[in-house]
Amino acid sequence: MSEGLVLLTQVHTAISLLGIGSGLVVVWGIFRGQPLPRWTAVFLATTIATSVTGYLFPFRELLPSHVVGAVSLAVLAVVLWARYGREAQGRWGQVYVVGALLALWLNVFVLVAQLFAKVPALHALAPTQTEPPFGVAELVVLGIFVVVGVRALRSTRHAVARQAV
Repeated sequence: MSEGLVLLTQVHTAISLLGIGSGLVVVWGIFRGQPLPRWTAVFLATTIATSVTGYLFPFRELLPSHVVGAVSLAVLAVVLWARYGREAQGRWGQVYVVGALLALWLNVFVLVAQLFAKVPALHALAPTQTEPPFGVAELVVLGIFVVVGVRALRSTRHAVARQAV
C-alpha cells in the first residue's frame, strides 16, 4: 500500500471515529434536552467528511461502501436543513433526531463491518461477513439504535410539547 493510501486510510479512520464519538455526545445531549451546538457541528462535519473521504479510495466498481456513503450524504443534507434551516423547531426537531441517529448508525454499521474485516479474531468468525456472528452483531447494533431512537423521539416530542405551553 502506498504512503498516500496509508495516510488517507488513517485520516479517514480518525475522522470516522471522531464522527462516531461526537455523535454519541450529541445523542446524550438530545436525551438531556441540550442542543450542544459545537458538538453537533463537529458531528455533522466529521460525518460528512467520513462519507466524502470514502470516495477518495481507488475503486473500479461501485461498492456497498459507496452506496452507504451516498445514503449518508442524502440523510445528512436533510439533517442539516432540519437543524440549521429550520432550527430543529416543531416536527423538524424530530426529523433532525431521526436523521442524526440514522447517520450515526450508518457510521457504526461500517465500523462493525471494518472490525470484522480487520480484527483477526472477528474475521475468523465471519470471513465473508455473511456468517451468523456478523449478522448478529449488526442486528444488535441496529436494535440498540432503534431503542435509542424511539426514546430520543419521545424526549423530543416532550420538549416540543413543553415549548408549546
